[in-house]
Amino acid sequence: MSEADRLSPPVAKRVPHTRTFHGDTVVDEYAWLLDRDDPDTTAYLEAENAYTEAVTAHTKGLQGQIFEEIKARTLETDLSVPSRYGGWWYYTRTVEGRQYAIHCRSRTEPELPDDPAQPIVSPADEQVLLDENELAGESPYFALGAFDVSPDGRLLIFSTDYDGAEKYTLRVKNLETGQLLPDEVPNTYYSTAWSADASTLFYTTVDEAMRPYRVWRHHLGTDAAEDQIVHQEDDERFFADVSLTRSKAYVLITLGSSITSEVRILSADEPNGEFRLVEPRRQGVEYFVDHSGPYFFIVHNDGALDFELAKAPIGSPGREHWTPVLPHEQGRRIVDVGAFAGHLIVPLRRGGSTGLHVIPLHDGEPQPGRDIDFPEEVRSVRPGGNPEFTTATFRLGYTSLGTPSSVYDYDVGTRELQLRKRQPVLGDFDPSRYQTVREWATVEDGTRIPISLVRRLDTPADGTAPCVLYGYGSYEASMDPWFSIPRLSLLDRGFVFAIAHVRGGGEMGRAWYEQGKMLAKRNTFTDFVACAERLVEAGWTSNDRLAGRGGSAGGLLIGSVANLAPSAFAALVGEVPFVDALNTILDPSLPLTVIEWEEWGNPVESAEVYRYMKSYSPYENVQAVRYPAILATAGLNDPRVGYHEPAKWVAKLRAVATGEKPLVLKTEMGAGHRGPSGRYDAWHDEAFTLAFIIDAVADIKAE
Repeated sequence: MSEADRLSPPVAKRVPHTRTFHGDTVVDEYAWLLDRDDPDTTAYLEAENAYTEAVTAHTKGLQGQIFEEIKARTLETDLSVPSRYGGWWYYTRTVEGRQYAIHCRSRTEPELPDDPAQPIVSPADEQVLLDENELAGESPYFALGAFDVSPDGRLLIFSTDYDGAEKYTLRVKNLETGQLLPDEVPNTYYSTAWSADASTLFYTTVDEAMRPYRVWRHHLGTDAAEDQIVHQEDDERFFADVSLTRSKAYVLITLGSSITSEVRILSADEPNGEFRLVEPRRQGVEYFVDHSGPYFFIVHNDGALDFELAKAPIGSPGREHWTPVLPHEQGRRIVDVGAFAGHLIVPLRRGGSTGLHVIPLHDGEPQPGRDIDFPEEVRSVRPGGNPEFTTATFRLGYTSLGTPSSVYDYDVGTRELQLRKRQPVLGDFDPSRYQTVREWATVEDGTRIPISLVRRLDTPADGTAPCVLYGYGSYEASMDPWFSIPRLSLLDRGFVFAIAHVRGGGEMGRAWYEQGKMLAKRNTFTDFVACAERLVEAGWTSNDRLAGRGGSAGGLLIGSVANLAPSAFAALVGEVPFVDALNTILDPSLPLTVIEWEEWGNPVESAEVYRYMKSYSPYENVQAVRYPAILATAGLNDPRVGYHEPAKWVAKLRAVATGEKPLVLKTEMGAGHRGPSGRYDAWHDEAFTLAFIIDAVADIKAE
């Protein structure tokens, strides 16, 4: 053990705070950490950061080495594949040494070099729309929210956040003159929409719980104080979102809770008109709307567990007029619909794999469709940037654990896929050196849990390889296989990387999600443990060389697994982890709590939900056992998972746990849920995390 390892960790003060629900009284000694204005809170977080710096100091060389590997493999000056929209080609550029992207357009299509190592040459007629580096200035944090070009290409809505709190200041830029208009709106959220003539824009704002609940109408040239509320959502379970259809014909207000939705529509030619309802909300019924020609196309789950695609006349879009286009088929999860002038694109899931289904339109009428064929089973495929409504090609993204992110254009008529660009990976990267595998773990009730796995071919499968097992498992979010340049620093050091597609996610359809939420939530955690056991049983790794990793709700997974099976892992990484779940969901005043009741249950009203959540919430169940090495991260300005959750968790672990493994907390004091914003800062952050994992399970030092 190094000298740094012998340092005494911070000891959080204990201030008894009593919580009583349903006849159960609990004393929470670290509840005081919720008060970010308390000087003791700041002092504690800073002390934890100093301790983390000290106990990981011996990995500095390894961190630096990994950062340089990431940097050396990344084409720092690069260009995205341009997208055609209204007579312009839109694209983003990155420049070596600069943290953020530059957003551009040109009348001529930029040419992508055949050799990815060649420098990018911008077109002579390039117009820089936004340079995020200039906007960021000297701020330690910067995020771009909205980026929305008007239908006529003259104006740009954009919004900025400088502290990670996800409250954005909205501005409008005249792209013909380069000047900012006087229009400025503070404290907006992400979504925006233009009217057809670009005289009017719509945007959303949040309530005190960080729930987007108001949609506003703003006429250009007027003061924001004169803006009108066009919809206020008073049901605290629902988010409000505003958007413009790709056809540019309709502004949509989509109101959604975890399991229910409702859509209102307005002709984009009549921005001062009244929104009309498509179909009134009914508990448990979700539907989403797009438009082409004489129809609205609607994906819904009314009597269709895995959803179906329907059409409805634009004049009478209600439920009684929904006619199936792609009927419900159990096991084929229809995710969304993208409507174009001559075809529909339907993202779907089947057997744990993603796919795309193409439906031609003839005079607006849907014709028999077909799937696009892809080579790998363990893959991710999804729609790309497709702003143009009238087009015969479709842009899509493709990746796998071993295939760098790739951009394809699909010709709807000829059915040909054209590779436009594959993410450059510099150096000696050779995809043929890596093997992707699909494993399955079987749990007690007989359910088979898919595992996606990648390793170098020369990495042994005899139980000696270190491994990282990643998981999430909430909100029906699917952790589909993805390629990662930083991950190569693990794989080339003999690691196996695996993703546990546990219940609570959406990988295997809607039932998969429902089997891992509410009063079935523990399935998420036991599935993850079963996946770890399968990796050991199959010889991919061993318990003393296995690390678990997850973030946000995936951090809840990590924290719960720490209590459920502490000896199954040598290290656990919880990034902005939702580890104080019960206390948070009991407090309706905290951001997003009420919305979350449809995901976890309402422990305020239900004693059964209270007891069930208490049985798995990580903070509630810290024990006097030997935990694996644990790294928890936090963001002081995080509006999604409060910094106090990982802070309380680590404080309690320190007070209760036995053993000598490091328990460390790293808090970004000027950022939010997503961590550092600049790409170089993000690489340093990832290098720190990977070095922690390597040090904990592989004992590999910097060369």
